[in-house]
Amino acid sequence: MVRIRLKRVGAKNAPVYRIVVTDGRSPRDGRFIEELGCYQPLKKGENVQVDLDRATYWLSKGAQPSDTVASFLRKAAKRTPVA
Repeated sequence: MVRIRLKRVGAKNAPVYRIVVTDGRSPRDGRFIEELGCYQPLKKGENVQVDLDRATYWLSKGAQPSDTVASFLRKAAKRTPVA
């Protein structure tokens, strides 16, 4: 199953995560199909960047988001103005 989840790339005591599309069987920091954005938990204010168009594409193809990524996508959808 294809999953949308976080991949840790930050240093010790300075976490930075990438939001990636990956095969559910691959390890957390292993191979991925596509990078959709990033999350910096220590940054104040706007700390999540997500390519919402690509995320909706992958969701339409059946990708399952993790709980954390699902909350990021909901918040990003609220921030985006409807045209």
